[in-house]
Amino acid sequence: MKLTQATEKDIPLIQDLARRSWENAYAEILSVDQMDYMLSEMYSETEIKSHLLNPDYHYYLIQDETTGLYDGFIGYQHNYENLTTKLHRIYLVPESKGKGFGKEALLFLNEKVSENGNDRIILNVNKYNSARNFYESQGYRVYGEGVFDIGNGFVMDDYMMEFLIHK
Repeated sequence: MKLTQATEKDIPLIQDLARRSWENAYAEILSVDQMDYMLSEMYSETEIKSHLLNPDYHYYLIQDETTGLYDGFIGYQHNYENLTTKLHRIYLVPESKGKGFGKEALLFLNEKVSENGNDRIILNVNKYNSARNFYESQGYRVYGEGVFDIGNGFVMDDYMMEFLIHK
C-alpha cells in the first residue's frame, strides 16, 4: 500500500472513490436520496477544495502497489479540538477490503497525529455501520452518541469514537 497526499487535481478521483465505497458501505443503512444528498454536499468540488486550502486538513490517496489502482482515501483534520485530530473520512472500495489497507491507514494517521503534537483522534461512525467493529479492533472506543441534522430533512445517527495516542 502506498499513501500519496492528494491535491486539487485528485478531486474527481476522491469523488469517484467516495461514491464507489458509499454505494457498498451504506446501501443497507441510508436511502438513495440521503446518500446522493450527502455525497453532493460532502464531496462537492467546492467542499473538497476548501479542505485542501486548510493547512490542518489532509487527504491521502490509498493505492494498491501491486495493481497500481487507487483503492480509497483518508481525510483528517489536525487541531479539530484541543490536541485532537478528527478522522473525517476513511473509505475503501469494496474490492480492496481485507487487504489490510484500513489498518495501515490508521497506523499512518497515528504517526501524523503524533508528529503534529495531537494525542487524540476522534471520529463519527453510523450506528448501523459495521465499521464500528473495525475501529474497536484497532483500539478505538465509543465515548458518546448523537443524532446530527445534516439538512434537507436528513440526520446522521452516529457513535462518536476516540483513540488516544500513547506517547
